[in-house]
Amino acid sequence: MMTRRRRPFPAPPNPVDRREPLPWAHPKLAAEDATAAARQQTVMSNPSYIEPDRDLDFLHTDATRGTRLQLDYLKAEQGMAAYGIERTIVVFGSTRLREPETARRELEAARHELSAHPEDEAKLRYLHLAERRMELSHYYDVGRELGRLVGQSGEGPHDSRLVIMTGGGPGGMEAANRGAFDVGAHSVGLNITLPREQFPNPYVTPGLCFQFHYFALRKLHFMKRAAALVALPGGFGTLDELLGALTLVQTRKVAPMPIVLVGEAFWRSVLNTDFLLEHGHIDGEDIDLFWYAETAQEVWDSVNHWHQANGSDL
Repeated sequence: MMTRRRRPFPAPPNPVDRREPLPWAHPKLAAEDATAAARQQTVMSNPSYIEPDRDLDFLHTDATRGTRLQLDYLKAEQGMAAYGIERTIVVFGSTRLREPETARRELEAARHELSAHPEDEAKLRYLHLAERRMELSHYYDVGRELGRLVGQSGEGPHDSRLVIMTGGGPGGMEAANRGAFDVGAHSVGLNITLPREQFPNPYVTPGLCFQFHYFALRKLHFMKRAAALVALPGGFGTLDELLGALTLVQTRKVAPMPIVLVGEAFWRSVLNTDFLLEHGHIDGEDIDLFWYAETAQEVWDSVNHWHQANGSDL
């Protein structure tokens, strides 16, 4: 009886190339159809042939909005998880908040311009604006000092379990990121794409500056890890985030947390909660959802005391 010779153990095949190409590894031969190559090229150049994750036009259709929402959430989520970020001190504040030295230069320039054109009403208005900006500029230093305090908390600057988070822009947001940068700590910036180009502030940690398409997903990330919200003086954007957070806590959609408004005189002028209470649009207990502070140390101490009283781990 004849026995079959056993084949030797084969070497592992090349993970990409074959010794014998498969039939689709080359276009249809011109000898078989002279017009085939042109038609094949037409097929391959049509957008339908682009892989879905590489087809930007497809990804920006209404039908794929749900996928884009998922991606807007997931990229930042994975990025922060990679740094071990568990909780954040979220700092809101105006993009127009000046550093004290910048505000001083602008005020001097406004005074000089008005002295040269004392009858110019536009220059008089600009001087008044420069004076107000000078008055508020010390809150830039408050935001910066708060960034330092948070950055040095826990086990020091390399402990990223609790970090500063801002909208990633200039002004008050820059101040808080800059304070963390001063002490070598990580901090997060959540930018938003806008019709006109914008730049993130230069003090956000590379790798922790995320650009969102949807405001809603950006707001979600502001709230998801928040251990406290701090609002420096600001305008529409700051009010949008602040009032949204207050509503979430008021309705207990999220658990209560410290909400601190920096600059009592400013915020009492902007947000007259006594008026709302008097007219029955909020309740007495809603006044206790936030408080005022003037210094970074006052903010930081009050946030820590709140968490101690709440029995929560900051």
